[in-house]
Amino acid sequence: MVSLTTQDVTVSAESTYQRQYSEPSKRQYVYAYHIRIENNSSRPVQLLSRAWEVIDATGARRLVEGEGVVGQQPTIPPGQYHEYTSWVQFETPIGAMQGSYIMKRKDRLGHGELFQVEVPKFLHIAPEILN
Repeated sequence: MVSLTTQDVTVSAESTYQRQYSEPSKRQYVYAYHIRIENNSSRPVQLLSRAWEVIDATGARRLVEGEGVVGQQPTIPPGQYHEYTSWVQFETPIGAMQGSYIMKRKDRLGHGELFQVEVPKFLHIAPEILN
């Protein structure tokens, strides 16, 4: 698992190869990834949107952007965390992802400032590549 802290928010990421959904003979490699977002600040933060850069072993890059994560725009209280799992597919047995979230640090009235939180670069590696 890799972690990175930006403005008192720590994002950790871990990938797991999904053999049952992958078909290497068809250049289809599927990975689940687990994300944990910890709010280490003194105010609630809300995740509003995401931007992912998905990079395969050939260097091909694609950008994935959207509101929230897995259909949610969670608010994370101080000292708490939000976790979710999603998936990604590559045509190569090795890939990487990195990105950012746009978040809002809320005050007592629910207003607040927008800020960007970095998601650390993490790798997706099919186990047979390591042998």
